[in-house]
Amino acid sequence: MKSTPASIEGLLIIEPTVFGDERGFFMEAYSRDRYAEMGLPREFVQDNVSLSAHGILRGLHLQHPNGQGKLCQVLEGEVFDVAVDVRFGSPTFGSWEGVRLSSKNKRQLYVPPGFAHGFCVLSERALFSYKCTDFYSAATELGVAWNDPDIGIDWPIDAPRLSAKDAKNPPLKDIPQGRLPSYG
Repeated sequence: MKSTPASIEGLLIIEPTVFGDERGFFMEAYSRDRYAEMGLPREFVQDNVSLSAHGILRGLHLQHPNGQGKLCQVLEGEVFDVAVDVRFGSPTFGSWEGVRLSSKNKRQLYVPPGFAHGFCVLSERALFSYKCTDFYSAATELGVAWNDPDIGIDWPIDAPRLSAKDAKNPPLKDIPQGRLPSYG
């Protein structure tokens, strides 16, 4: 297994060891002790799975308080997965990192609490799975506009399809400081 820190502190790209032959492959998608050695939390409390068609963009989502760390992977298809640092006071506040995750490359992305997260589907469809460090809380969820010009995410699709809820997400600058997580 290989882990690589991303350009923003806290984000981690993981490439599990894959054993394959003519029958298919085997890999550990998660092992608590091994992942803890890489700095990931020892406990995840909820697993989520979504199925989306080509061109769907989900995000950018976060919770505060009750922030969720997310260990993301794609079981079928390919997505462009994005994390945006929204920790007020962070030296990388408003910066983003994008990683292609697919069933072919089997990469995972760990997104710690304090980041907005989203993805767009590049394949015909994608089965996206993520483990969470805290439970979903509708009362503490926030959204950031996927196309916030101050963040400037270079999405690899031109006209994404959004949920009505995600289409109404405000730019980061319009979210009151008190609603955002703090750095450190």
